[in-house]
Amino acid sequence: MPKRFYEPQRRRIKQKAILVGLKLPGASSWQVEDSVAELEALATTAGAEVLGKLIQARGRIQAASYIGSGKVEQLLSLATEKKANLVIFDDDLSPAQVRNLESKLKLPVIDRSALILDIFALRARTKEAKAQVSLAQMKYLLPRLAGRWTHLERQEGAIGTRGPGETQLETDRRQVQKRISDLEKALERIDREREEQRKRRRKVFTVALIGYTNAGKSTLLNLLSKSEVLCEDRLFATLDATTRKIVLDERTDVLLTDTVGFIKKLPLHLVASFRSTLREILEADLLLHLVDSSHREVENHLRVADETLLSLHAENRPQILVFNKVDLLPDATHITKLRHQHPGSLFISCTEGIGIKSLLQTLREIAENQEQETTIFLGREQERFYPLVNRHTKILDTVSNDGGLLLRVKGRPEWINRLRKLVSS
Repeated sequence: MPKRFYEPQRRRIKQKAILVGLKLPGASSWQVEDSVAELEALATTAGAEVLGKLIQARGRIQAASYIGSGKVEQLLSLATEKKANLVIFDDDLSPAQVRNLESKLKLPVIDRSALILDIFALRARTKEAKAQVSLAQMKYLLPRLAGRWTHLERQEGAIGTRGPGETQLETDRRQVQKRISDLEKALERIDREREEQRKRRRKVFTVALIGYTNAGKSTLLNLLSKSEVLCEDRLFATLDATTRKIVLDERTDVLLTDTVGFIKKLPLHLVASFRSTLREILEADLLLHLVDSSHREVENHLRVADETLLSLHAENRPQILVFNKVDLLPDATHITKLRHQHPGSLFISCTEGIGIKSLLQTLREIAENQEQETTIFLGREQERFYPLVNRHTKILDTVSNDGGLLLRVKGRPEWINRLRKLVSS
């Protein structure tokens, strides 16, 4: 296990940023504007002050500098005028593009991926989360080692350099690769521990909360479990998977897990690095897909979530679509439209309590349909199977007599059938 997973920031630097977006053919102006607005929210979350935005419409990406040379000159003028000390692009840049832009602007240049990784470094609290962030940053850094920072003044704690960056930039490719290998091994050990936890949960119906970042997942988890999981009106307020028990009635309870939010242009290496946390999605019996119904990009948020599930091979998991924040909609026609577009979906407001009873009833019905109640008899010679029955079912009642144990249990049909075959053999 590495001594530390990422280098914590030691001194916060208030950075003043210019944001840059590119409108390519096929994209509407409002989509690009919304994407840059989201980039601004990300930059603010990372601690930057946004001083200006620059959007260029081009027929194609400029290979050397991403945007055209004339726009680079305009960007330089804007950054000089605003006294900016950081430029953030809304899309991934190649190492060569970053070098060329920094050489021209004489300022640090980062892309959306670096910004997201920086926020994750700030948000990581557990050993697992820190390891996953560190791994993602190492994979991001590896192709950018050669000459990446040689002409820049290193700024301790600056956006885009938090986490392992500021120490690992001084290492060579071989050392970074070794660091990646060490982190992957550490995460494999952590994943084995989590697998043991998942095995213990399998006799309980499990639900994973998924959705675009800031859709209200942590707020819903707090509401249903009456707990106090961190929830803020900020992007990526939750990074670690958090599981809580939800009691639906005297016989039915479920385990509800909050997961890291999805976001457009999420780096693939970040998804891969968070495979152990995101595995909660793959292992869940049901996905509760929460959507901010008040956001004008609601359909794009749904598309991003679907694409992320596809990349995780979780697109076929049972799913309920839940539109949150209906109290923020201007009128009922929006709900009618969404209901027509997405039949079978639910509509709630976590802050106002709207639709929560209906949501709980739906969860109860699904959980009960997934389980069956029956009796299993264990003769004296079969009582050794009691721990196995207890591990994979909920034992509701036990009656002991001279012949053995009569157990009234509730559990998954597949496990009840396996246990019956085992006991009868």
